[in-house]
Amino acid sequence: MTVLSSQKDPEALTLTIVAEFDAPVERVWQVWEDPRQLERWWGPPTWPATFTQHDFVAGGSSKYHMTGPEGEIAGGWWDNVVVAAPSRFEWVDGFSDENGDRSTEMPTIDGAVTIAEVDGKTRMTTVSTFGSVEQLEQLVQMGMEEGLKLAMGQIDGLLVEVPAN
Repeated sequence: MTVLSSQKDPEALTLTIVAEFDAPVERVWQVWEDPRQLERWWGPPTWPATFTQHDFVAGGSSKYHMTGPEGEIAGGWWDNVVVAAPSRFEWVDGFSDENGDRSTEMPTIDGAVTIAEVDGKTRMTTVSTFGSVEQLEQLVQMGMEEGLKLAMGQIDGLLVEVPAN
């Protein structure tokens, strides 16, 4: 199983998901770096993502939307803070409306992913940090934790199907 653990910590205002893969660190990094690979796993299987912008450098931004089974659209954006290939990515994550405009009504999330070799496998630790317990609970109730676990569960298949760049 790809996802090893998921831990919600209201005191630290974090949601941490740890996943492990049978692929080199550089190959796992590519699933974040390449927008065509990213959109094959970002979002639950029934809500595939489409990245319309992916400027994957520090200071760059990404825009995407996920399409639900009934054609619903859920938009999002990232402001990329740290992009240190192949081991560290930090970003600010937010929601957008149907026009791709950033939502001021929904909270933003600080995200950080660390990719490292552990015992011959690659471990990916993703930490989402929220502004308050209420924001953490709101997004978990909206399905963020389950959605991320389902999304990350698609990476193993992608690593096998798509050759390394």
